[in-house]
Amino acid sequence: MSMQEQFLPAFLEEVVGDRFGRYSKYIIQDRAIPDVRDGLKPVQRRILYAMYDAGNTHDKPYRKSAKTVGDVMGNYHPHGDSSIYEGMVRMAQPWKMGHPLVDGHGNWGSLDDDPAAAMRYTEARLSEIAMELLRDIEKRTVLFKDNFDNTTKEPVVLPARFPNLLVNGVSGISAGFATEIPPHNLREVIDACVALIDNPEMTLEELMGFVKGPDFPTGGIIMGEEGIREAYRTGRGRIYLRAKTAIEDLRGGKQMIVITEIPYQVVKSRLVTAMENIRLEKKVEGIAEVRDESGRNGLRIVIELKKDADAQGILAYLLKKTDLQITYNFNMVAIVNKTPRQLGIKEMLTAYIEHQKEVVTYRSQYELEKAEDRAHVLEGLVKALNILDEVVATIRASKNRQDAQNNLVAKFAFTERQADAILVLQLYRLTNLEITSLEKELKDVQKTISYLRGILGSVKKLLGVIKDEIGEIRGKYGIDRRSEIQGEVEELKVNLEVLVTPEDVLVTLSHEGYVKRTSKLSFTRSGGELESTGLKEGDYLRFLLDVNTIESLLIFTKKGQYYLLPVHQVPEYKWKENGTPIVNVLPIPKEDRIVSVIPVKSFDEPGKSLVFVTRRGQVKRTELKEYMTSRSIGIVACKVGETDEVLHVQLSDNTKEILLVTKLGMSIRFREEEVNPMGRAAAGVRGISLREDDEVVSAEWVYGDEGEVLVISDLGYAKRSLVVDYPIQGRGGKGIATFEFKEGKRVRPNGSALLRSFIVKMDYTITAMMSSGERVRFSTETAPLDDRRSPGKQLVPVGKTDAIVDVLRFL
Repeated sequence: MSMQEQFLPAFLEEVVGDRFGRYSKYIIQDRAIPDVRDGLKPVQRRILYAMYDAGNTHDKPYRKSAKTVGDVMGNYHPHGDSSIYEGMVRMAQPWKMGHPLVDGHGNWGSLDDDPAAAMRYTEARLSEIAMELLRDIEKRTVLFKDNFDNTTKEPVVLPARFPNLLVNGVSGISAGFATEIPPHNLREVIDACVALIDNPEMTLEELMGFVKGPDFPTGGIIMGEEGIREAYRTGRGRIYLRAKTAIEDLRGGKQMIVITEIPYQVVKSRLVTAMENIRLEKKVEGIAEVRDESGRNGLRIVIELKKDADAQGILAYLLKKTDLQITYNFNMVAIVNKTPRQLGIKEMLTAYIEHQKEVVTYRSQYELEKAEDRAHVLEGLVKALNILDEVVATIRASKNRQDAQNNLVAKFAFTERQADAILVLQLYRLTNLEITSLEKELKDVQKTISYLRGILGSVKKLLGVIKDEIGEIRGKYGIDRRSEIQGEVEELKVNLEVLVTPEDVLVTLSHEGYVKRTSKLSFTRSGGELESTGLKEGDYLRFLLDVNTIESLLIFTKKGQYYLLPVHQVPEYKWKENGTPIVNVLPIPKEDRIVSVIPVKSFDEPGKSLVFVTRRGQVKRTELKEYMTSRSIGIVACKVGETDEVLHVQLSDNTKEILLVTKLGMSIRFREEEVNPMGRAAAGVRGISLREDDEVVSAEWVYGDEGEVLVISDLGYAKRSLVVDYPIQGRGGKGIATFEFKEGKRVRPNGSALLRSFIVKMDYTITAMMSSGERVRFSTETAPLDDRRSPGKQLVPVGKTDAIVDVLRFL
């Protein structure tokens, strides 16, 4: 045979697929996923059986853990000592198992995730309840298989006289499958088992009348009844686990939050560290100290608060930001007939009951065989004692033991088993008392045989035995529920006052986009003058907001985007400093521009809307609550056409009128309520019909006929006209003229376009920003009060090389 003929071609994917498939099957069936019948992974089953086989039971002294690990590794589990010892440690930790299966002596770890001492230092034995998992194993109740090297036998599954899968729960990860089954209350699960035996057609709702939900060994509060129901129905569901907390009063008006139970599988030390970091980083105002006072009396974490701190608010923040509240996801996967399956609670309990039927049936068959054999022997002994003299004479006449046995069988029709029992009978058993006791024992054995045959012949009696036996376990090992169940999931709302110290501040935004937050103290110390604020050369102030740190700013851009910026997140600077470009705070594109900044205290305020006006005359009204967001990126605030842009956004109470003024001197006044409320991303409706070369330059809010309308042109001509001269019209019309432009060779022009309009009720100063950098201020009183169609008076001198670039109400 040539060298080439010894090799067969193979595709890599086929080889790898085959090998990984075999590996996956092994991992799923024999390592990470528990059996639905006894709720144990193979390593756990092997540890328990090895301890039982070695006589390391709860009524014997403790033995070194290393001896048990060695027995398991040498006989059943050839995978290294660490995996065996880790499995053993978990079964000994009362904060992970509802009912620990290993009774540990020594350092077996802690809630702080401290590791257990090495196995050469710790000692262990089976716990008393673990004996219930192994009870009757020697009575042929379960199948045994060869171990890895065919030197001994190991059980395929344990008899498991209580539903361990649900009582102790399990978690594991295998190839393609994971499982997460929480611990439950022993009494509740056994009650559900008994009820399901009595009525196999029970609904899930009826079953949940017995099993309320998981019962974690660490206690806590379980929220989400719907999540429990879904998990019990499908095997998947989500609940929320919250620590048990209380707010206690201290002397001097102080309070403290006391935590006595934490969620399942949360590491206490990490939780305390997380809360201490929140205090050190001052993410929350009001925490004075975080202490772990846990000891012999149980778990106790204390969060001491400063005077007048908002205890409820701080607690809500801690629940939201730390593991004081966690989500727990059910993923109830177990091995059923060598196959992983996702199971609901009814399927799990049904599988367990079927297992118990098999266990009790096999045990009864085994005990029946033993009882029948004993009855057969007793019948021979009683018969022999009744004809004792003949039996003795026959034995004396025999040559040897074998001959005596043959003679007894031949002469008196004894069986070989009976003849053997007669030959080993001790002489003291020939007394009258012993003869009576043999007859009594025979009657008792016959009763036992009758009882066992009754069990094997009747399913009802069989189920009765199962109910009685698990009922005894319930009475002996049952404990009160430790986790409290709350039907509704409580939403956590953290008030901003908890995170931020309320303070009145000034926020400024310049034309070139420099933003800053300044304390009132810095403003006062700098002279208390608006003109003294820090600005780059040629820059000017566009927005000045007197706000509080617990408010938020809604920032709108000309392209219809908006950003939510909490005031406390605006970088703080002194009044005479320039601030920082807003692009360092918000991701506003270079080609976009801010058109409005609106402070908001609460988005839930009823009757409040945002009204948008675009240059092409579109108007949109949307309820304020639609703009609540937690995102820091730009969000669509208003749909804007390609040739259009947002001009102005105003917070409104929906009771006023809107006055739109256009570049070519047209205006329209209509009621806000004519614009129906619409969605956040809507484009709006027509506010005014425009000529092709016209656009809206100003939007003012009017209430009643009091006041004047001031308009200013691109050449600095301004004039006032009475609001009453602007009648309320229907939305969408062409409107009426508000300014007369002068044209002609002999007439001095007063402008070709309007720049802005203002509503004037009390006299104030208007500032015109010139392209030359100059600022021209004038009082509204200096603008002549005239008809709507009047040319106005020049208040801002504009040179041939100069132009007005902006008109502002302040500075």
